[in-house]
Amino acid sequence: MPRELCNLMVGQCGNQVGSSFWQQLCLEHGIANDGTLQPFATEDAGDCKDVFFYQADDHKYVPRALLIDLEDRVVNKITKGPQANLFNPENIFVHKQGSGAGNNWANGFSIGHEISDTINEMISREVEGSDSFEGFVLTHSIAGGTGSGLGSFILEDLSDHWPKKLVQTYSVFPANSKTGGDDNVVVQPYNSMLTMKRLTLCADCVVVLDNNALNRIAEDTFNVSNPNQDQVNKLVATVMAASTATLRYPGYMNNGLEDLIASLIPLPRTHFLMTGYTPLSLDRGPISSVRKTSVLDVITRLLNPKNNMVSVGTQNGCYMSIQCIIQGDVDPSEVHQSLVRLQSRDLRFIPWGPAGCQIALSRKSPYVESSHRVSGLMLTNHTSIQNLFKRIHNQYKQLMNREAFLENYKKFAPFKENLDEFKDSEEVVTSLIKDYEEASKEDFLKDAGF
Repeated sequence: MPRELCNLMVGQCGNQVGSSFWQQLCLEHGIANDGTLQPFATEDAGDCKDVFFYQADDHKYVPRALLIDLEDRVVNKITKGPQANLFNPENIFVHKQGSGAGNNWANGFSIGHEISDTINEMISREVEGSDSFEGFVLTHSIAGGTGSGLGSFILEDLSDHWPKKLVQTYSVFPANSKTGGDDNVVVQPYNSMLTMKRLTLCADCVVVLDNNALNRIAEDTFNVSNPNQDQVNKLVATVMAASTATLRYPGYMNNGLEDLIASLIPLPRTHFLMTGYTPLSLDRGPISSVRKTSVLDVITRLLNPKNNMVSVGTQNGCYMSIQCIIQGDVDPSEVHQSLVRLQSRDLRFIPWGPAGCQIALSRKSPYVESSHRVSGLMLTNHTSIQNLFKRIHNQYKQLMNREAFLENYKKFAPFKENLDEFKDSEEVVTSLIKDYEEASKEDFLKDAGF
């Protein structure tokens, strides 16, 4: 029996990414934009549509998803576009004021308290309507107001109301800039720091995607100097679909979300993952600059830093774990040969525990054309992710030392009385950075009290 998952799409970025993700899922499962099964698709195709879809009384497939935003622009575009008849209208929430959170984490978090009963009712309906519910997949950005503030509130709420269910997030981190933030969100270091606390304490697994790397990869993939948002979202959707491939096309391993993340996260707090995918195709069809694919070719490309969707190098630090999901026409002996070849590479793993490169094989969708024999996704837990957190922390301190823009936060709880929430969040993030720093040392477990 498949283990069901529910996608929570929060804020502008979360809904844009989520919409692209569902477009990809529909393609891979042969489902039309109105939820009907395409004439060329079959019910018994060997895929588990029930992981993300359920069938309504009219036999249409309905995404197990919630669309949540505090302004209506992106949600309206989805509900009036090609996916107008795909999502359950009862699972769409737009705040009645429709003015958004104003790029203010405190505003988004405060509104979360006001609308919590409505959101919890929507979530409960999906959880209770499932036969074997496993967890939540949250898509959001940590830089703005809704994805960060309301997203943080929802993360806390999930932890309180469904503590035994897994929470995985696909979190888009802001682009780095000399001014300490995105050009249009000057307070993003505050929003990021406050959200990082919830990602550390309330999520079980965070797939980190940063705008710097996404834009760089999109430029290379689509051969454009300024990729548009749809092209960047397509990259994220490809990663999300590939990372759930073993759940939707079950094989001999990683048939559930818990199985997938268990091997990647040796310690509860160090659950921030980097990812890469190859080969990526262009908009003009199933064409790619990559002409030859084998398991070894794919893994070698995935280990190349330019395919990393987080702007940090892996030359320093250690791998805590590597998980490759290989899709396509692959002979198991080819996997074994690739692992033997990989042993000769200078890959540095943690010295205090078992770690290595695991490879899971998954089938490709029979409904999606591809010119490549093999494609692959890599999920890695690497101590160098601390550099991204340090960058956020440094930008945060630059703003906080000047006490810049704090008046905007003092208008809302929990900042009306004091700024302790900022201090608490900074402590959690600095502790997380220390965990990743110490994880590279041989005596890590002893020092950590294990």
